[in-house]
Amino acid sequence: MAAQRSILYVRIDDDVKARAMAVLAGIGLSASEAVRLLFHRIATDQAFPLELKVPNATTRAAMAEVEEMVRSGKLRSANAEEMFAELDRGSE
Repeated sequence: MAAQRSILYVRIDDDVKARAMAVLAGIGLSASEAVRLLFHRIATDQAFPLELKVPNATTRAAMAEVEEMVRSGKLRSANAEEMFAELDRGSE
């Protein structure tokens, strides 16, 4: 008897999807195959296959600080690349 199959719909950022699809193509997997592998590992191992951690107090404080900088308009960099470039310029 064939196993019943279900459809899973996932919402994901277009950029993340495109980058992940490129990596999967290089590995020779489709997105559906990757999700099936992920779910198979979760079901088999009874655990998520990546280490997920609750942020500690220092990390939570840093995250809150960045959120406040975004809210107040005091964020000086639009993305991580700009931030690291600014840090590099400051260290010269």
